[in-house]
Amino acid sequence: MSHQLAFTSSPNTPLSERTVGELVAERPGRSRVFQFHQIDFCCQGGRTLRAACQLRGVPLDAVVTGLTAEASNPTAAVPNPAELPPAELAAYLVETHHEYLRRELPRLHGMAERVARVHGGHTPSLIEVLEVFLGLEAELTTHLLKEERILFPAIAGMANSGPVPGLLDGPIACMLHEHDDAGAAMKRLRELTAGYQPPAEACNTYRALFAGLQELEVDLHRHIHLENSVLFPAAQALACG
Repeated sequence: MSHQLAFTSSPNTPLSERTVGELVAERPGRSRVFQFHQIDFCCQGGRTLRAACQLRGVPLDAVVTGLTAEASNPTAAVPNPAELPPAELAAYLVETHHEYLRRELPRLHGMAERVARVHGGHTPSLIEVLEVFLGLEAELTTHLLKEERILFPAIAGMANSGPVPGLLDGPIACMLHEHDDAGAAMKRLRELTAGYQPPAEACNTYRALFAGLQELEVDLHRHIHLENSVLFPAAQALACG
């Protein structure tokens, strides 16, 4: 059985006035359109499509055209985790995105250290890539534990035992703040790597690092979007009964 999203616009709301987070929650394939135009649908998912386009300097019509084309693409239909009940969505996040981070962060850590050591002398930006990544890795590692030990069990408990008003306010506020920090770190990594484009002479480890960081960004955007725009609003509604 599908789960009603925590917030949806009225049927008469124009596409331009719906939030980008809501649009992706409704159809995950829309994330490709927003990624193409570098529109943030996770940490800034509360912006309307019109406002997001204005912020990025992207023509609204071009994005709407892309979204319309995505809707007509039969291959874009995929199981939508946003339809899961809150406790099941939390379990999905752990099994999918938390486990991804636990696999990938150590691998990227090793490559970032090696690339900075070998190439940082003539490309100082790679030293900063390492520094930013290490900060992101440390924050994400503690972030996952907070969710798994505090927030997600509280959500599961209320799903079984009933609402507890105010219980989630503090933990969710903390998670939202840390999501913003992670988003800022990924933005800086994109800047430092020129959009994850290695130079022509880059070695295989150098190339693998940049490719891995780009994959990390994609996964983290989906991860944060599902929490900010779907799980947290649904959990707050659960807490209020």
